[in-house]
Amino acid sequence: MKLLIINPGSTSTKISVYDEYEELFVESVFHDAPELLKYPHVNGQVPFRKKVILDVLRAHGMGPENIDVYVGRGGSAYSQHTGVTVIDDTLYQDTLKGVGGSEHAAKLGVLIAYELCKEFGGKMYTLNPTNVDELNDYARLTGIKGVYRSAQSHVLNQKAVAETHAKSLGKRYEACNFIVAHIDGGITVNAHDHGRMTDGNVGSGGDGTYTPTRIGSVPVLSLLDYLQTHSLQEVRTMCSRSGGFVSFFGTADANIIHALVDKEDPKAVLIWNGMIYQICKEIGAMSVVLEGKVDGILLTGGLVRFQDIINGIRKRCEWIAPVSVYPGEMEQEALAYSVLKVLHGEDQAIHYSGKPVWDGFPFIDNGTEPVT
Repeated sequence: MKLLIINPGSTSTKISVYDEYEELFVESVFHDAPELLKYPHVNGQVPFRKKVILDVLRAHGMGPENIDVYVGRGGSAYSQHTGVTVIDDTLYQDTLKGVGGSEHAAKLGVLIAYELCKEFGGKMYTLNPTNVDELNDYARLTGIKGVYRSAQSHVLNQKAVAETHAKSLGKRYEACNFIVAHIDGGITVNAHDHGRMTDGNVGSGGDGTYTPTRIGSVPVLSLLDYLQTHSLQEVRTMCSRSGGFVSFFGTADANIIHALVDKEDPKAVLIWNGMIYQICKEIGAMSVVLEGKVDGILLTGGLVRFQDIINGIRKRCEWIAPVSVYPGEMEQEALAYSVLKVLHGEDQAIHYSGKPVWDGFPFIDNGTEPVT
């Protein structure tokens, strides 16, 4: 049984094929921001990314007719529960429409898996999309009635890394408290409280540190001033695709920026080290969420290939808990192995409900709060 694993990210498309538990190949194709910004909407990238996938398959002497199961990374539908989810018409349509409010390239995994499966036959699944919602109620609140923080994070990789690290400690993930920082084109830092991601920055929503492609948190009044001379759509795009390094340098390629850092370019040094500084602030915030009871700080994602990021975080954060490093991602194997468990009857897939996991506070949003 052959599985095609489709993993679109903000700066890459990662593709692998498994024959049962054997990985036949894995490839990651980098896409710089100017290339992707040709498409005003993420959905517009579907033909481009699909061609990338088919070209990689052909380069390995395969085609979609050889695939039995399509497994795509997901996001942008209504918030979901953790676990393997069947891709069906409802999930496809809600992902296409972006009803969950987030426009992240991860959604393309579901869209492309669905289209290929409908054309060539087979089965299709997703696992732990970016909008898995396990937030505690305090994490949802803002100072505006009816405006809430959503769950948007690198759930797939964060949970895979956390589960792997828990095993290395001889423990179950559900028995541990971790702070996990996924550091790549997007950066999310989350508190994992006994197996649940109870708090963290909204990855593609203008929250947290700036990144190679995202603006991070910006003071509201400053942003309102910026909107006097820039469009709302421009700012929306900057939240997930054209902020951060792209805004400063015109590229999301961290290798280019770090080469400037190595040459001691003052602009690059300031912006690179500022990103590290802000990651540390997010880690510190999550340590408070966990009341200081932290079993480990886990660093993962493509950018932890740079030793100065690791060193900078250790310098500021290792007093909180031991820092462990898992470079790259564990997403491909997590997608494949979890779906194989379902296919072999060792686990059950869930079905998308078409409704958000959480839909407001009844005593606030229904106008039933007491008068004081």
